[in-house]
Amino acid sequence: MNRPALLDFDEARRQLLELAQPLALREGDFEDLPTNDALDRVLARDQVSTLDVPPMDNSQMDGYAVRAADLVAGQPMAVSQRIAAGEVAAPLAAGTAARIFTGAMVPAGADAVIMQEQAVLDGGQVRFDILPAAGDWIRRTGEDIRRDSVVLTAGTRLTPQALGLAASVGLAMLPVRPRLRVACFFTGDELAMPGETLAPGAIYNSNRFVLVALLRRLGCDVTDLGIVPDSLDATRSALREAARRCDLIVTSGGMSVGEEDHVRPALEAEGSLRTWQIAIKPGKPLAWGAVRRADGGSAHFIGLPGNPVSSFVTFLLFVRPFILRLQGATDRLPRPIAVRADFDWPKPDRRREFLRVRFNQAGGLDLFANQGSGVLTSTVWADGLIDNPPLQAIRRGDLVAFLPMEGLL
Repeated sequence: MNRPALLDFDEARRQLLELAQPLALREGDFEDLPTNDALDRVLARDQVSTLDVPPMDNSQMDGYAVRAADLVAGQPMAVSQRIAAGEVAAPLAAGTAARIFTGAMVPAGADAVIMQEQAVLDGGQVRFDILPAAGDWIRRTGEDIRRDSVVLTAGTRLTPQALGLAASVGLAMLPVRPRLRVACFFTGDELAMPGETLAPGAIYNSNRFVLVALLRRLGCDVTDLGIVPDSLDATRSALREAARRCDLIVTSGGMSVGEEDHVRPALEAEGSLRTWQIAIKPGKPLAWGAVRRADGGSAHFIGLPGNPVSSFVTFLLFVRPFILRLQGATDRLPRPIAVRADFDWPKPDRRREFLRVRFNQAGGLDLFANQGSGVLTSTVWADGLIDNPPLQAIRRGDLVAFLPMEGLL
């Protein structure tokens, strides 16, 4: 029996993302949030600064504001004023220096700041043995942000630093897109919840905790439908309920063709199904579908592998960019970083591999010893993944393509 050819990773991701057009929005769908409450939301409109940042020339450090042309090495000069941050400076009197502190306004007439470590106090006067050039240690008006410039573009996922940037130009409220509504459920009569007595043949449902947390970390409004009994009717009912309430449904496992795997026939009965066998390890099987709604619309469906590491890795590589695209966000996968491998990988797979690794004290990468798809401890231990091409052996000292975990979450 001939097996279908495995689909290339990049091609599979391209096909999947083509199906994830950003959700159509009307103006009224936008939500205005206080800037401090907008973390991880997706910006709905470009944001423009109404001021220059910094708003005036100011000092980069504690020291003395001077006019460079007035200075003679070693010659004392009077200190004519003291300027703290937040105070309005008077124009600098000719032939004098102004005591100035970090962030304080540079007085008119001054064109340089001399750091206090290079100043010698002599009574009420100060002298400088090292002379500055015009412009030294001054932050110029608007050198960071110019008035009327776009500081944050629509589609930006609002990180802590993005919120700080918004605050720096006085934006108290930010327009954001609605949270993506995502439902998830898990099939399998063998699944139990932590706290329950584990019966013979049962396992705790770790995938539920991983996937729900990943969805919430992406700013989704998550409906967790829990564990669905192993029956076709129950699975169809869960799909209908999820589609009624949500834009996307995510499951793990249950996509095989065995008598107890009901997700595939349920999905075919309630909508449409498209499956891929992808040339990656871990995480070869992936499914996309659409579940019909009574109103004529549909909800997206993504079915992940059941093994914990496979489910985790395929979420990061496929579901995360899919969700970001639905949200209208502009970021996708992080760019890989070239890092030294401090291990040997002499027997690579014919599929593209994503190996769990972490940094060592020498700045290289160590490999988790067991790369099995059920070893969830490797995902906690790892700092990231190596994106290793098919049949590519790794020798100690080789540079490899490293994807940091924080960029994948």
